[in-house]
Amino acid sequence: MIKKIFVIIKKIIMSALFIYAYNVIATPLNTIVPINLITILIVCVLGIPGLFGLIIFSLVVF
Repeated sequence: MIKKIFVIIKKIIMSALFIYAYNVIATPLNTIVPINLITILIVCVLGIPGLFGLIIFSLVVF
């Protein structure tokens, strides 16, 4: 039980770090993905393809 909780916490932290790393790299291009609960959960559940989906969504909408 505790092991599963640590795995979930690890995924959440890694998701936030992936979004942060992308934002650091993409700042000169003016395409950022906000770090909030919904975006972290999307990246946590879907992984890197979820991050790419958020990037494409931010490019299309904004």
